[in-house]
Amino acid sequence: MITLKSTREIDAMAESGALLASIHEALRDFIKPGVTGSEINTFFQDRIEAGGGIAEQIGFEGYEYATCISVNDEICHGFPLDKPLKNGDLIKVDTVVNLRGAMSDSCWSYVVGESTPEIDKLMEVTKNALYKGIEQAQVGNRIGDIGHAIQTYVEGEGFSVVREFVGHGIGPTMHEAPSVPHYGEAGKGLRLKEGMVITIEPMVNTGTWKSKMDDNGWTARTKDGGLSCQYEHTLAITKEGPRILTMQK
Repeated sequence: MITLKSTREIDAMAESGALLASIHEALRDFIKPGVTGSEINTFFQDRIEAGGGIAEQIGFEGYEYATCISVNDEICHGFPLDKPLKNGDLIKVDTVVNLRGAMSDSCWSYVVGESTPEIDKLMEVTKNALYKGIEQAQVGNRIGDIGHAIQTYVEGEGFSVVREFVGHGIGPTMHEAPSVPHYGEAGKGLRLKEGMVITIEPMVNTGTWKSKMDDNGWTARTKDGGLSCQYEHTLAITKEGPRILTMQK
């Protein structure tokens, strides 16, 4: 079932999103060579709780952590490990905040220490793809318009879009209908309505879009060992256009 949110509910989700976005902003100066995924996870959980929120991912289908931290060829759902991060690592930090029942979900990518031209281009294309998808999140458009805009742009830049993991509706729980693929045909799929709140979260790879699963049953990584990048916003469909609820400064 797809739930349409009232203005009051969207405003509450925006407060949740502002808390989440502020932690991503603070994380920029925290990430450096030698920091561990476990320390980043604690950084997030402490700030979520200090802001009055709940780290919603903890306990979801048995997941133990406040964040997913995916490194280099890991696409998503990487565990926060005690292993120190190295100069040049590309990491994706994803979490869901529950603030007084209002949900927000955002993943952001970071480079540890010094970047490379390859990583810079991958990150630029992935972020651009996110906003090209958001531009299509208009009342009356269809889900396929979002995916088509992302896929055609990403593939035109020489990268690939992950198929196995997609965006989704959010609120009142973490994962709601509809699914929001980052590939597809324009003019196809569910029509977008005012009051829908969704995530758009393209995962973009340097090589094949295909993934393989680690033995832990959670972490997906690129099948060919290529790098993967992700950016994600939670947004509401409104008459005035898409309202991003997790916008950073």
